[in-house]
Amino acid sequence: MAKKNSQEPDPDEVALIQWCTEVEELFVQAGATRKEAQQHIEDEADWFTDMFYEGLTPAEVAKAALN
Repeated sequence: MAKKNSQEPDPDEVALIQWCTEVEELFVQAGATRKEAQQHIEDEADWFTDMFYEGLTPAEVAKAALN
């Protein structure tokens, strides 16, 4: 049996990326530049990942991060 070269994306990883994209949009709506929003998410990746797995919504996380 031939080995597949392409891997299926991890569904949790895809969901986390989509979730972070929603958080990023909320940061931009609140006045951050896209670059600032992305940098903040990258800098605090562990915290954002924890919030994702704890079931917080992007709006809840953006509000907490902005306060």
